[in-house]
Amino acid sequence: MDYQWVKALHLIAVMSWMAGLLYLPRLFVYHSSVENNGAQALTFALMERRLLKAIMNPAMILSYVFGLWMLHLNPGLISLPWMWVKLAAIVGMTYSHMLFGKMRKELEKGHARPTKHYRYWNEVPTLLMIIIIIMAVVEPF
Repeated sequence: MDYQWVKALHLIAVMSWMAGLLYLPRLFVYHSSVENNGAQALTFALMERRLLKAIMNPAMILSYVFGLWMLHLNPGLISLPWMWVKLAAIVGMTYSHMLFGKMRKELEKGHARPTKHYRYWNEVPTLLMIIIIIMAVVEPF
């Protein structure tokens, strides 16, 4: 497959993953402010579970598949310093994803943290996305 097609598929997968990473902690904010085991809490738990399992997990996997495929098609990229910064930010993004999965399970069990905690984590994927885009588009070093 042509490099440009793999890149396009990679970007589609990343955008889908990012949509979930930006929305899931926002759902946590709303979920943590309602009564445990009430109708709203059950609705939020269902939304969170479906978002994570049906959209975010497959999108993350496809982001990795197409990203690694691009590196396979253009192996010289791995030797560039900006790529290593981008890869480090991707590790941070993956950590956030896994942490959000843990937070989802805690909320589902009724163990909510203060709303401020989820608001803080809502910003982390945005900061990592900014780093990743600057590295991939500007290639500053």
